[in-house]
Order: sequence, then structure tokens, then C-alpha cells
Amino acid sequence: MDIGIDKIGFYTPKNYIDIVDLAKARNQDPDKFTIGIGQEKQAVPMPYEDAVTMAAEAASQVLDDTNKSDIGLLIVGTESSVDESKASALFLTDLLGLPADVRAFEIKEACYGATAGLQTARDYIAANPDKKALVIASDIARYGLNTPGEVTQGAGAVAMLLSADPRILKLENKSTFMSRNVGDFWRPTFSKTAFARGKYSNQIYIEFFSTLWEQFQEKYDVTAADFKAMLFHIPYTKMGSKAMKILEGNIDEAKLSELKASYQESIKFGKVVGNLYTGSLYLSLLSYLLNANIDSNEEILLFSYGSGSMGELFSGKIQPGFKDAIDIKTIENILQNRNKINISEYEEIFGQGLENGQKTDVKAITSTYYLSEIKENERIYQSHN
Repeated sequence: MDIGIDKIGFYTPKNYIDIVDLAKARNQDPDKFTIGIGQEKQAVPMPYEDAVTMAAEAASQVLDDTNKSDIGLLIVGTESSVDESKASALFLTDLLGLPADVRAFEIKEACYGATAGLQTARDYIAANPDKKALVIASDIARYGLNTPGEVTQGAGAVAMLLSADPRILKLENKSTFMSRNVGDFWRPTFSKTAFARGKYSNQIYIEFFSTLWEQFQEKYDVTAADFKAMLFHIPYTKMGSKAMKILEGNIDEAKLSELKASYQESIKFGKVVGNLYTGSLYLSLLSYLLNANIDSNEEILLFSYGSGSMGELFSGKIQPGFKDAIDIKTIENILQNRNKINISEYEEIFGQGLENGQKTDVKAITSTYYLSEIKENERIYQSHN
């Protein structure tokens, strides 16, 4: 039985900053950010937007009255959880109007969480072929103002509906994975911003990819020639290209050029959105699907990495007619109809947040789903639907 991604949706906040503007405000050479890091724009969420609201926005693109009743599993991969006890997935069952007989929970392991959800969902459908699973990656990447990681911030969500006989990507049940206790990135419960050892994290990321790629080749008797593209977790778009350097001198030059060209198609969306943490790999997938010249039944390799650390390399086959299952117009509108703000506005928004007892000014809301108030320390969500 074929199992995989049947539909995919995406959301990012309407406000963004230009990375050149950020570089100038921080007295940095713009080339350091645009060429060295590989970013152009960065999404800026409003105080009424969080992992729950963005997940709902993305999920609404893949749900309708005909498939909601088929969903038996809802998993949210996030490291931007809004509650230390209650899963963000439970807020979504209400916002999205899902049936009560659904398993709904949240997975946290840095940027790997959504992949853990994807693999769990695959196993669920294998045991329940008549059901569907909704897996959502939703995150706000925050490092703080005027910090080394500021240029790699971002926000957004990617929602994936998994089923038997998928129309977008068949998961091939081939993977290699590894876990190590590594101190490259962390966010203590008291902090709203992350801590990172940037160069060390890059080193571990590359080591994980190198090890897992070697294991994958041996385990499944494949080479780079078997894949049309290699997609990566990209907190910033130059990170995947650093990992690809291990291929240099080890594979045919023509094939390497092909993979590098495919990679450029996969980072187009990431360049203008920024870091999605758990969603970065799947934004890469979406960018590749909508920008590359794809062959029928094309086989691709996906590298998922979550600091701390967990990594997985797995493969999938793109299905014929996959674009018919994607709401391309909506995704294009989300990316094209955004509002550029200046750095002062961004800094003001960055410091804002809803406190206990406060309500959101409904007149200022530009999204469908929003945090309406915090009442008795409980987050209350609403929608304009």
C-alpha cells in the first residue's frame, strides 16, 4: 500500500522585513546576510499570531467537509509551544472543527518534530488505511534583537494531510536516523528566545548528514544517481549547501550540478520567509514542488535535523499530477501579498505580547485565526470564519 502526503498547505505572517535593511540597522555588510547566510526577507509575526494560529491557517488549506471526518490522527511538531501541559493540537481540534474521535498531540524535538510526526502518521495509516492523518509543522524562530542569530529568524507553518494512495509524495519507508545528546542549540523553559552555538551546530548538522547518507547508501544499495533532488532542513538557505559539499569529488560532476540546481529551486521560499524550525524542511519540499521542473515519479531524498540532536534521512517519490492537489494560487497570494515594515516597526512588534487579562484589538487583525485574549492565564483563540 502506498502511503504519503496527499495535500499540503502553507502559511506565513503578512509582515516581513528586508534583510538588507536589517544588515544596515545592525551596521553589517549586507552581503554577509544576503550571500553569506543566503536570506532576502524575514517573516514577522504579530502578537496575536503563534504556533496555534499559524497551524490553523496552514491546515485550513488542506481540510474540507469531505475529509475532516476521515482524520484519526493530528500531530503538531513545534518548539514554539504555547503551554507546558496542553498540546497545541488540542486547540486546533476546536478551531478546525475536527471530530472528537481523533488522537491529537504535540511533538517536540527542535526542528525534527514534524518529521517524527510524519513517520508516526505513516505507521498509523499503515494500520488504518481508511483513515487520514494531519501533521503540522508550526514555529516562530526567535533569537532576540541584535543577536548573532537574528538574521535567521522567521515564522510560519506547513500542514500535510497523509493518506493511502497519496497524490503528492509517496513515502518509501526507507530511512536512516541517529540521535546524540549534543549542546548545539537549546531554549530553557524560562526563555522566549533560543541559545545556540552557531558554528558548532553547523558542524553537527554536516556530520549527521554525512553519516546518514553513508548509511543510507549502504542499507539500500543506492547512489546519488538514484535521486533527482536532495532537500534539506534550512534554517538559513546556505546551510544545506554546506552539507552538500561532502558530495564534491565523490559523485559525478554532472550529477552534482543537477543536485545543486535542484537545491536552488528548493530554497526560493525559504529565502523570503526565513527560519520555520520544524517546517523548514517541508517549506523546502513545497518550494521544490512549485518551482522545479519535475519528472513523473521522480525520487527525492529529504534530510531532517533537529538540534540537540536528532537526524533522519528518508526518501519519497513525487506522484504524477501532484500540482492538482496543491492550492497553488493561495500559496502564491500568501507570499506575494505581504507588507514590508521597517526595522523600527519590527523591533516594536518584537517586544509586544498579550498579557494575562488582555484582549486583542480585533480591528488590527489581518489573519483568519488569532489569539483573542488571555483570560485567567488561559489562551483563548477565535477565527473570522
